Amino acid sequence: MLFLYKEVLGIDLTNENIQALRAQERKHIPVVLTKDEVRKVIENIEGIYNLVVMLMYGCGLRMSEVLSLRIKDIDFGFNKVYIWDSKSLKDRTIPLPIKLKQKLSIQIETVSDIHKKDLEEGYGTVFMPFALEKKYPNSKKDTKWQFLFPMTKVSKDPRSEEIRRHHIHPKTLGRNISKAAKKANIFKKISSHTFRHSYATHLLQYGTDIRSIQELLGHKSIETTMIYTHVVKELNKDEIKSPLDF
Repeated sequence: MLFLYKEVLGIDLTNENIQALRAQERKHIPVVLTKDEVRKVIENIEGIYNLVVMLMYGCGLRMSEVLSLRIKDIDFGFNKVYIWDSKSLKDRTIPLPIKLKQKLSIQIETVSDIHKKDLEEGYGTVFMPFALEKKYPNSKKDTKWQFLFPMTKVSKDPRSEEIRRHHIHPKTLGRNISKAAKKANIFKKISSHTFRHSYATHLLQYGTDIRSIQELLGHKSIETTMIYTHVVKELNKDEIKSPLDF
C-alpha cells in the first residue's frame, strides 16, 4: 500500500508516521530422520529403489535431480556426481559416496545391457534436454545419455510420439519410500525430500560449515540453508529436561 501511494499515486507519506510491518512467511521446521532411522528405511526398501534412496541421502539430492541423472553424470575417476540445471539454475558437483561406487557401477552395466537390447528392438532413444536433440541428433541413442534409473518398460513420449525408455516415475518412488517407512515402524511424515533434509542436518551435526552445505544443496540464498541450523538447535534441546522427569 505504501508503494502504491508513493510510486504510483505520487503521495508522500513520510511524515504520516505509518509504522507498517511486512507480513512474515511462516517457517516450518523440516522433518529429519536420525541416522538409525535412515538405515532402517534403506534396509526395508527393495529393488532399484534401495539404490535411489541411498543416493538421495548420500548426496542430498531432490527427487527430480536423482531421477534425472544420466550415466554420464557419475564420475568414478574424481568421485563426483554432476547435477545440471537444478532448481537454482546453477550446476554443481557433489562428492560421490564411496560406499555406492560398486553398486552404481553394476547399475550402469545393467542399464547398458538394457539399452543394447532396446537398440536391437528398434528403440533406444532417450529424451534430450535443452534442444540438444536438434544440435546432436545422434546423441539420443548414446549409452552415456541414458537415464541412470530407467523404467522397466518402454513407453510413448507424448512430446515426440517416440517409443522410448524414461526414468522411474516419481509417484512409484514415493510409494516405495512410504512402504519402507511403514515396514520400519517409523511414524514420521516421510517423503523423498526428508532424505535431503536429513543429509543437510547430519552434515551440520558432523561439523560441516553452512556455506559448504549451501553449495552442496544448490541453494541460491544462505537464508534457505540456515533453516538447518534451527533444526540442529531444536535437536540439541535434548539436554534440557522436562520438569516431569525431575
